[in-house]
Amino acid sequence: MTPTTLDDWTDLDARHRPELLGYCYRMLGSAADADEAVQETMLRAWRGRDGFTGAATPRVWLFRIATNVCLDQLRRRPRREHPVDVTAAGDASSPLGLPEPARWVGPAPDRWLLPPGADPAETVVRRESVRLAFVAALHTLSAPQRATLILRDVLKFSAEETAGFLGITVAAANGLLRRARGRLAGRPVPAAGLTDAQRALLARFVDAFERYDVPALTALLHEDATLAMPPYGLWLAGRAEISRWFLREDSPCRASRLVPIEANGSPAFAIYHDEGGLRAFAVLVVEVAGDRVAALEAHLEPRLFGLFGLPAELAVAQSPWGSEALTAATTWS
Repeated sequence: MTPTTLDDWTDLDARHRPELLGYCYRMLGSAADADEAVQETMLRAWRGRDGFTGAATPRVWLFRIATNVCLDQLRRRPRREHPVDVTAAGDASSPLGLPEPARWVGPAPDRWLLPPGADPAETVVRRESVRLAFVAALHTLSAPQRATLILRDVLKFSAEETAGFLGITVAAANGLLRRARGRLAGRPVPAAGLTDAQRALLARFVDAFERYDVPALTALLHEDATLAMPPYGLWLAGRAEISRWFLREDSPCRASRLVPIEANGSPAFAIYHDEGGLRAFAVLVVEVAGDRVAALEAHLEPRLFGLFGLPAELAVAQSPWGSEALTAATTWS
């Protein structure tokens, strides 16, 4: 289909935007940057629509443009990182320091990353490819290696198509793929889904957090659990240090309400802070391992709420989710 009319274009955008968002997010490590990249992709495609001959499918055509857009962005911006990978752990008395929003990998909504109705085996692969830790690992690769790995192993483009996206030979694309796979080999693979016991664990976590019962909350953590707080580089290691952090007198997490969301194939919550009204505060991504919480990553960026389709303020005076409702309402798998 050559997109010559507005109706054609609307259909093309609707069919391919979610997958493009997931690709650009993996490449760029930021939901906001991915949204910007897809907007630019569609703009370039519209401007160049007369050059679309139908020799390739619209999907291939759009992904070729998106690859160029992402590579252009990556030439201008530093690669994103994970605080726990590149800085030493702090302690509960440490200041947060200066925010560095362009430095850290951020979360993205599952509706961008895990298309509904996909084959279960494909969904497992895609889920692992969007965990925050894995996205951070992707960003240790060069941009061409990253693109090749995502295009081949996640999106299942052929070697010939991938080489065409990057403007290189098939042999060179295969070499990039081998090196990328080698760099990421041996990484631990998290469990594919949550058990009923882990869902119950999350319900207890929400209950303790909203009551701000710090002993009950931290009892649900692994002894060596971590807490990171992008866009700040400070992170904490160990249950005891995390407990001290939550017990600070000026903790903004007191009187918070949590709304379950889905981010990066992981359980996550939108935290609303009560400031005379429940206002957007942070997106909290939770990693569960066994019967405890292994990692907390609180992204202190209220602007993320819009990308998750959430309001900046809740009109209710208390949490919309009791523990029973939480277990039933979430669709984490």
